[in-house]
Amino acid sequence: MSQIQTITAALRQSVSQQIYGKEAVIDKVLAALLCGGHVLLNDIPGTGKTTLARSLAQSLDAQFHRIQFTPDLLPSDLLGVSIPDTKSGTFVFRKGPVFTQILLADEINRAAPRTQSALLECMEEHQVTVDGNTYPLSAPFFVIATQNPVEMSGTFPLPEAQLDRFLLCLSLGYPAREQELELLARKAPPASPKPVVTAGELLAAQQELRGVTVSPAVQAYIADLAEASRTQEQIQLGLSTRGMLSLLDVSRAMAAIHGRDYVIPDDIKEIAPDCMSHRMVLRGGAWDSGAQECRKVVQELLAHVPVPKETQWN
Repeated sequence: MSQIQTITAALRQSVSQQIYGKEAVIDKVLAALLCGGHVLLNDIPGTGKTTLARSLAQSLDAQFHRIQFTPDLLPSDLLGVSIPDTKSGTFVFRKGPVFTQILLADEINRAAPRTQSALLECMEEHQVTVDGNTYPLSAPFFVIATQNPVEMSGTFPLPEAQLDRFLLCLSLGYPAREQELELLARKAPPASPKPVVTAGELLAAQQELRGVTVSPAVQAYIADLAEASRTQEQIQLGLSTRGMLSLLDVSRAMAAIHGRDYVIPDDIKEIAPDCMSHRMVLRGGAWDSGAQECRKVVQELLAHVPVPKETQWN
C-alpha cells in the first residue's frame, strides 16, 4: 500500500495547512477519493466546507471547476447545451462545467430538484447524455458538494436518489480551542496549496486499492449491519444494496490509509455512520430531517451487531 500511503500523506499535509485539526475528516474525504466515490459536506456556515473542497482540488494536479448553485440554475448550466453552427448547419455541443475531474458543487441544496438531479448520471456513470448523445467524463471524476442544513429559506432538500449517490456525508464541526487560538494568532492566511499529487498517481492508487482483501467474516459483518438497519423499528428505509457495497469499498480505502492490505471491523466502525446514515429514513420522517437520529441508530447497530473474532479476519 506504499503508493496509497504516499499520496494520502501528501494530500493530508497539504489540506491540513488550510483546515486545522480536522485530519480525521480529511482522511475520510481522501478515502472517498481513493475508491471513486463522492462526498457531501453537510455543516453550518463558516466551518470550512468550501475551503476543504477547494484546498483538496488545488493539491491535486487535475482539472477543477466550482459551481455556485442558485435557485435559477438550469441543468444545461451544468451539463452543457447544443448550439447551432451557422457554418456547418448542424448543432455543436458546448460542454458545461461538469466536464472536469474535481467538481465543487457549492451550496448544492440551493438549486431546484431538477437541476440537482442533472448530476445523477454524472456521479453514477461518469458520463453526460444530452440530446441523445453520450459524452464520457474524464477520470478521475470526483464531486465534493457542500450544503447548509440550518438555513432553509431558498433551499431545496436533496432528492433521495441524489443523496444515495454520495459515498459519504461528513461534517467538519468547530475546531478545538487550540486550533482556534492558532487561527487567531496567525499573521497572514496560509498560501494557496500547490499540486502535490497528479491525476495519474491518483488513478494508480485507485488500482492498488483493489489489492485490499476482505475476509468472508468481515463481509458477513457488513451484511449483518445492512440487514439490522432494515429491521429497526424506528427506521422506515434501511441501508440499500448499493449502500452496503459502498461501505465495503470505503472500508477498503480506510484500511489502506491505515497501512493495511486487509479490512478489520474497526475500519467499518470508523466509517459506517458517515456512509450509512444519510441513506436511511426514519419512520414517519423526511429523508434528511432525521439525519442525526439515523446516526444514533447506526451507532446502536455498531454496538449490538456481533463483531467477528480476530482469528476470522486476520
